[in-house]
Amino acid sequence: MLCEAAAWPALHLAAMARELADAGLNADVATLLWEAASLPPEALAAAADALAATGRAEDCAQLLRQGVARPVEEVSATALALHGASRADEAAQLLSALVRARTPVEVAAAAHADPATLVPSLLDAARAVSPHHYRSVANALRGTGLPGVPEPGKG
Repeated sequence: MLCEAAAWPALHLAAMARELADAGLNADVATLLWEAASLPPEALAAAADALAATGRAEDCAQLLRQGVARPVEEVSATALALHGASRADEAAQLLSALVRARTPVEVAAAAHADPATLVPSLLDAARAVSPHHYRSVANALRGTGLPGVPEPGKG
């Protein structure tokens, strides 16, 4: 049932998470979020949006952390969908989780989907994680030749 519930409209998924938590079924909430993390990027972004909008910030953060297990291209698509839904904070959470979980080269590969949006977002996410992550991601982004990456010592 939780597998099917993960595919429900996003607001229904958020309501289900709330109902499960209210009933003390936190393990089922975790399962629901795990299932939702495998949704297509647009649906994953909608689920994160609904969780955040209904005050389930911790569930939203957990969903986004689980979402970085997906292929980098799908993480990029999810981040762009979050940006498109005016959910910049959630996009930043997703990209910060990506920076923590993946190599700098994999993080840089995520920028190819939309360099104008994702290069600065990835750099901001890396900066939020640590100076070391920022330098590593910036160096990997420079290696891609994508525009918008500051030269060493200027970022």
